[in-house]
Amino acid sequence: MAEVLSQAEIDSLLQALTTGVVKAEELQKEAAQPKAKRYDFRRPNKFSKEHLRTLYMIHENYGRLVANFLSAYLRANVQIKINSVEQMTYEDFIVSLPTPTLMTVFSMEPLKGSAVLETNLAFVFPIIDLLFGGSGEMPAKVRELTEIELHVLRRLSSRILEQLIYVWSDVYPVKPKVESVETNPQFAQVISPNETAAIITLASNINGHEGLMNLCLPFMLLEPVISRLSASQWFAALREGEARPDYRDKVAAILNNIPVKLIAYCGRTRLTVREFIHLQEGDVIALDNSIGDDLELHVDGYLKFKVQPGLVGKKIAVQVTEVLQNGR
Repeated sequence: MAEVLSQAEIDSLLQALTTGVVKAEELQKEAAQPKAKRYDFRRPNKFSKEHLRTLYMIHENYGRLVANFLSAYLRANVQIKINSVEQMTYEDFIVSLPTPTLMTVFSMEPLKGSAVLETNLAFVFPIIDLLFGGSGEMPAKVRELTEIELHVLRRLSSRILEQLIYVWSDVYPVKPKVESVETNPQFAQVISPNETAAIITLASNINGHEGLMNLCLPFMLLEPVISRLSASQWFAALREGEARPDYRDKVAAILNNIPVKLIAYCGRTRLTVREFIHLQEGDVIALDNSIGDDLELHVDGYLKFKVQPGLVGKKIAVQVTEVLQNGR
């Protein structure tokens, strides 16, 4: 904002111009000179607005990929949307985090340095409940994570970070690798407290429970590829990538690794409650299938195949005899 002169200062300036003490040309030169802008060297802005916009677009895709992966992996409704992308010092980022939380320190080879994936407990606990057979509920009281839970979440974080490979492939090929997992933010000092980092915040909704994910990408990590984060170069890379056939193979590789549950039904029957209550060891229950009839093989609850039972070594197995279309 321009400084407003008082009436006394205006009178003094006019008098100086009239007497020739101050020349009008000198005032014009001073006005033409650029004025200094305040700059906080403790909190320098190293990412331009264009860099932050490009990071926003990249990780908007990342949120969709993680949501699709978790929905298939957990068999639950998972939604993840990007909230914001901003730059701040690593110290400010650490201070803003709750304790306890889950902080996964990882590298992005071949880039040098480390980054952080922070997932708060509102994101973590519904996932833990689903992984251990629950319905995805939050505990009544927030608690520390157990060693078993940390081991499981470390493997899951590795799978979540794998999605960075696909969204960063148009900018720079990276390979995320988990280095360590911490629950106290103060123990995850991966860079200097005054170092600038880009913080990507994503909001999650897992079975109605809202949580947050934060990706902390230090400037030192991204400095070798910072020139590629301009929007023009990123869109140019996208246009070049449209003709590449390897995306189909990548999607196929992701789908091929999704686990599915197969159940073979030997047969069915109906019992009354009285008959069910009086069942004892050694009782024989007659099913609706006869010897030699095909069994039904269901894939994730859908009838897909007709099979014949048998043995492979010491294990029970089935042999596919017919592939059904639309459960028929």
